[in-house]
Amino acid sequence: MREIEYREAIREAVIEEMDRDPKVFLIGEDIGKYGGAFRAYKGLLEKYGPERVINTPISEAAIVGAGIGAAVTGYRPISELMFIDFTTLAMDQIVNQAAKIRYMTGDNLNVPLVIRTQGGAGRGVAAQHSQSLEAWFYHVPGLKVVMPATSYDVKGLLKTAVRDNNPVIFIEHKMIYLNKGPVPEEEYLIPFGVADIKREGSDVTIFAYSNMVFKSLEAAAELEKEGIGCEIFDPRTLVPLDEEALIKSVKKTGRLVIVSEACQRGSIASDICAKINQKAFDYLDAPVKIVAGLNTPIPYNSTLEQACIPHKENIIGAVKEILL
Repeated sequence: MREIEYREAIREAVIEEMDRDPKVFLIGEDIGKYGGAFRAYKGLLEKYGPERVINTPISEAAIVGAGIGAAVTGYRPISELMFIDFTTLAMDQIVNQAAKIRYMTGDNLNVPLVIRTQGGAGRGVAAQHSQSLEAWFYHVPGLKVVMPATSYDVKGLLKTAVRDNNPVIFIEHKMIYLNKGPVPEEEYLIPFGVADIKREGSDVTIFAYSNMVFKSLEAAAELEKEGIGCEIFDPRTLVPLDEEALIKSVKKTGRLVIVSEACQRGSIASDICAKINQKAFDYLDAPVKIVAGLNTPIPYNSTLEQACIPHKENIIGAVKEILL
C-alpha cells in the first residue's frame, strides 16, 4: 500500500468530499493562496475557487459563526482555526451555539460543521500556541471530538466528520503533519466511536491518542525487549468513546496506563481513569497510572518545553511501576 503524509491524507479527504458534495466548502485564515498554516489545502484555491475556499480576516468568531450559519442552512463547512489556542476567541459560537442549536430547536436544525484545528507542543512556539485543550470540548454535550494519530485514521475520520450532521471538533497534532503512513487509494470511511488497537499485548494496556500514540509505540518496542507486552489502545475519537473496547482490553491485560500530552488536572486522562475504576475495577490487578503533561504553561525554551510533556521514558517508567 502507498504511504503518504498526514497532511496529504487530510488534503485527499477534503478533495474527495468537495468533489462528492458541492455543499462542502472551506473557510479560515491563510487557507487560500498559502494553502493553510500546515499546507493541507495546497492547490485547493486554484481547484475550487474563492467561493468554496474562503480566505478570511483574522477573526475566529467570524470563521466559526459563518460556518454555523452556513451549516444550519444546508451547507457542510469546514472551518479552520489555525491553533487550538485561538478557539478561546470563538468559544461562545462553539459552546453556546454550535453545540446546542440542534437540541434547542427540537432536532429541527442540524449543524454539520467541522472545526479543524491543531494543538500540542514541540515546535517552540510558546505558551499561546502549544496548548492541548481537547478536554474543554470533551466536557461540552453536543460536540464530537476527534483526534487521529495516523494518515489512515485522519483521512477516514475527516470524511466521516464532513458527513456528520453534528458539530465535530477535529484536532490534529502539529508534530505529525509530515509523518507518513499507509493509506488505500480506494475510498473508505472510519466510523466514530470505534477504537483501534495499534499494537497487541497481554501485560498492560496503554491508552494513548494523537501524538502520544507514537511515543507509546516507542515505549512498547523498548519494553518488548524485556519481555513486557504492551497493548496500545488508540480511541481515535474521544467523543464518542469506545468504552466497550477499552474495557475489553483492560480485562485482557489487567493493567492500564493512560498517556496524554494535556496537563492532568481536569483532564480526559482523569476521566478515563474514573470510567475504568467505575466500570472495570474488578479486572484491574494494579491501580491505573496516568502519564500526562505538567500543570504549567508551555515554555518557549525548547529544553523546558520538552520537560513539560510525556516521553517514551515516562511511559516505560509507568508501565514498570504498575507491573511490580
